[in-house]
Amino acid sequence: MSDTRPFAITLDVGSSLANRTGDWRTERPQYVRRLPPCNHGCPAGEDIQAWLYEAESGGGGYERAWRKLVADNPLPAVMGRVCFHPCETACNRAQLDEAVGINSVERFLGDEAISAGWELPEPHAVTGKRVLVVGSGPSGLSVAYQLALRGHHVTIREQAPKPGGMMRYGIPAYRLPRDVLDAEIERILALGVQLECGERVGDLRAAMREGAYDATFLAVGAHVAKHTEIPGGTASHVLDAIAMLHGLEEGEPPQIGRTVVVYGGGDTALDAARSAKRLGASAPLIIYRRTREQMPAHATELAEAEQEGITFRWLSTIAGVDGGELKIERMELDENGFPQPTGEYERLSADTVVLALGQDADLELLGGLDGIEIVDHTVAVDEQMMTGYPGVFAGGDMVPAERMVAVAIGHGRRAARCIDGWLRDVPARPEPQAELAAFEEINPWYYSDAPRTVRPLLEEIRRQSTFEEVVKGLDEASALYEARRCLSCGNCFSCDNCFGVCPDNAVLKPGGAGAPYAFDLDYCKGCGICVTECPCGAIEMIPEET
Repeated sequence: MSDTRPFAITLDVGSSLANRTGDWRTERPQYVRRLPPCNHGCPAGEDIQAWLYEAESGGGGYERAWRKLVADNPLPAVMGRVCFHPCETACNRAQLDEAVGINSVERFLGDEAISAGWELPEPHAVTGKRVLVVGSGPSGLSVAYQLALRGHHVTIREQAPKPGGMMRYGIPAYRLPRDVLDAEIERILALGVQLECGERVGDLRAAMREGAYDATFLAVGAHVAKHTEIPGGTASHVLDAIAMLHGLEEGEPPQIGRTVVVYGGGDTALDAARSAKRLGASAPLIIYRRTREQMPAHATELAEAEQEGITFRWLSTIAGVDGGELKIERMELDENGFPQPTGEYERLSADTVVLALGQDADLELLGGLDGIEIVDHTVAVDEQMMTGYPGVFAGGDMVPAERMVAVAIGHGRRAARCIDGWLRDVPARPEPQAELAAFEEINPWYYSDAPRTVRPLLEEIRRQSTFEEVVKGLDEASALYEARRCLSCGNCFSCDNCFGVCPDNAVLKPGGAGAPYAFDLDYCKGCGICVTECPCGAIEMIPEET
């Protein structure tokens, strides 16, 4: 007589079919580690998601977060103030409500480290190799830090009286307080980095020979202002913005009068106008030959300038200067979006004209070095960040790239790997890149709405009359809240969702080091529910192995 019981219970419980229901599947799940878009968007190369994860726990997690952060960037308190946070532009949460305030949390961690006196990690064993770094701006400090950690002896030569490069002499104190900058520089020097200020390198070949250096990193900032011919300008009070900001830092502010016109459209133009306001100018005017939308200055800086009373004249150019009067020509855009003169003029009175038309690095020290290729006032480098002269590397403002502090720090980090490889005769390999974690791969319905916390601003009256810091930091509660807004895109954060929804109990929690979960493939039938229900897109289905 045949057995009429249901098929599922006629199996011998000792058979492989009873114990290995996973044999039925055609696909299997696996945990993945995708590249979060914030990490991908960070020019400094920070593992942002990793340090946000540590910061979420508060308390001792802050120091763990800071240590993960400074593994890539030794200037978090500086970056938390001056970086224009492209990581937040890339943040997936921006498609849910608002981007995570990554930059705010970075500043909080940087300030916590200064307050608590946290020290950078101990360098590795001394290698005996000597590296010269020319310039103490963000790329120079970054490469010096990374090379010192690797055990190399590093000397920084800086022609200015104090270190910091354009961070000190190009960014006003209301954006970057000098005590913050000094604290983070001192922490790098404490690793044994030798700093020589007031030392200009005019002949690089001679400097390398005299110091017996095995390699050199060029980190000369863009301190040389660009100029344009303005009829009558030499007979009038015309300044360049870089000299103006440099004088401010050295305690020698220029005499500018009440009416100030700034010519240019970048962040330096905004800094010059906002500084002029603080020096007593009534309503500084910025003249720019293109439209507001074409202005290269960052939106946050532009908004802050407008709040402080800075005014703008778009599609205009200075055609001439005659004593205290400017001749302004109206421009219009052609079919390709380029400004063209119209022949229409008006006159404006001005005590001072400040030129902010961009700047270049001083490349005089490269004279006599064979193989160096100069392209549009910058130095060409290869994939190892080395120039055409063996052992001479370059980064920051000296190479073709966007001129941002974060970019320069990233150059220093990358160059340190390449210089270390050069010194050890083991060329550095490109860092592997995982698949990008897209918004479509996460499940936003698991996350509640959590509006972004905005950093407070200094009172309006004090903003316009002092060089006190304008943008304030978050308190601990707000910083913790921002860290916890992270979606952990593409990386498991141990939420237990897969463990709870699996109909076959095929998700295991083995504990210990490594991944917090594992799949029991003897029982997993490949239904894919774990993939569907994973909040952060950290699981994928792959074809079953045959």
